[in-house]
Amino acid sequence: MVFLDRSQVVRSSPRAPLARGKELFAGILLVALIATVGIRNLVPLDALAPAIVTLFFAVAAMTAGLAMLCRGDRFRVMWFDLAGSLTFIGVVISALIEPDQMVRLFTLSDQPE
Repeated sequence: MVFLDRSQVVRSSPRAPLARGKELFAGILLVALIATVGIRNLVPLDALAPAIVTLFFAVAAMTAGLAMLCRGDRFRVMWFDLAGSLTFIGVVISALIEPDQMVRLFTLSDQPE
């Protein structure tokens, strides 16, 4: 039964793949967390969630732009997956923003903080 021996047909590659998607995604989330802690002291508490959402959308846009520049098809898909997941996280966080927070961001207030 030679046709059942697939060892000659399917060759496995001994080297590990070069793409490290999980590590890269964890690094991006860690940088976003550090940026959030840094932004917390700069913006009012009401503006923190919209600032985080804007940060996620900006990082997702940069990741998608990097995917456009990537030459390999396998790596390009990984970069687009990262950009899509960051966009999804931004959309989920933006759903948690109350409308009053957004109104307070765009209206001028005469009251001192």
